[in-house]
Amino acid sequence: MKGKPVNMGPAYAALIFIAWAATHLYSLFIHELSSPIWITVGLIALQCWLYTGLFIVAHDTMHGSFAPGKARLNAFVGTSILFIYAGFNWREMKTAHHAHHDFPGTDKDPDFNASNPEAFWPWYLKFFLTYFGWRQFGILFAFTIIYILLGASYLNTIVMWAVPAILSSVQLFYFGTYLTHRHKAPFPDHHNARTNDFHWVVSLLSCFHFGYHHEHHLFPHEPWWRLPKRKKALRP
Repeated sequence: MKGKPVNMGPAYAALIFIAWAATHLYSLFIHELSSPIWITVGLIALQCWLYTGLFIVAHDTMHGSFAPGKARLNAFVGTSILFIYAGFNWREMKTAHHAHHDFPGTDKDPDFNASNPEAFWPWYLKFFLTYFGWRQFGILFAFTIIYILLGASYLNTIVMWAVPAILSSVQLFYFGTYLTHRHKAPFPDHHNARTNDFHWVVSLLSCFHFGYHHEHHLFPHEPWWRLPKRKKALRP
């Protein structure tokens, strides 16, 4: 008789958070922008990827798959991560995300651009403005002031914090929303979602398997790290 599967979500989340925090603090307070360009670009790319991972962990809390059966823990972790990420309100984003699952690829889907379902930049702008407003701007401005008072240079807060954070939103949108929901090819079913046919390593690097998006819509309570298994089962 098989035992209950081990939930690796909290352990993976801890690794992502620790790696992000270490990279983030080093980039802000220690890294010199006069260093070789490849170091700066590498730190930006690494932060961008880790920011993406943080958001995917928060996404799993919206479905309760981060800590199954522990609603308060999911809410606490999701709220904390999204506040750190960009001052987002977890409950508001959870409501919007469930609307996305209820009405995918329609004018009732807050993540979809029904007026132009193929153009990238108009859709991304709508996506960005849907979730980023004056509240988020104010919180991030306060973070900036705090970082500068603690010793970070203003330029570092822009290049080594704002840039990777914004790029991570582009990464999340491109691999997890645009490629998977744009009206360029037929969808397999009413979920109006398709899967990026990437090797699991590329899938991990691109968007923490969020590009296995049809599988996510079929099994929304599966955490990000089990989506490759679902994809393999459906598409051997």
